Amino acid sequence: MIRDQFTIPLDELAAVVIATAGIYVVFLVLVRVLGARALTQLSVVDLAAVVALGAVLGRSALLEHPRLITGAIALLELFVLQVVVGGLRRIPAVDRVVSPRPVVLVADGEVDGGALARTRISEHELRYATRNAGVSALRDVAYLVLEPNGSITVIRAGDEVDPWLVADLTSPART
Repeated sequence: MIRDQFTIPLDELAAVVIATAGIYVVFLVLVRVLGARALTQLSVVDLAAVVALGAVLGRSALLEHPRLITGAIALLELFVLQVVVGGLRRIPAVDRVVSPRPVVLVADGEVDGGALARTRISEHELRYATRNAGVSALRDVAYLVLEPNGSITVIRAGDEVDPWLVADLTSPART
């Protein structure tokens, strides 16, 4: 019985590798389609979705009868895939496909309603991020940006902004 936990037939090994790679690609595509909003700080509802997602991912990768060896193989493969994709992101064309771009939600104190709708950020979340940055008025915001990792960055108006810092942003103020 214990021996079964540490052995795996080649066809099952191939199935674990293919299922894990497939579910990883599906996850990347969903995050890309849903945008950085899927990566933001978790609410209770988001946490429930993440737990359910983990259960689905785990069940898909580990096949019908999970064993220690299939779990170890799937886990190792996820780490390898993460390292490979991380390395490939150094290629600009790959990075553009895999990584979401930063999105300007506020430029020069003006809220971009279209950007809010596209990113599914509510005005409540916008106000929270502004207050959290210690800004007391929207007019004091030069840029409020939804970053690729899902965090929101506030750059205050009146501060001299290094062009390099905003080179990857597109906003009404910069186009």
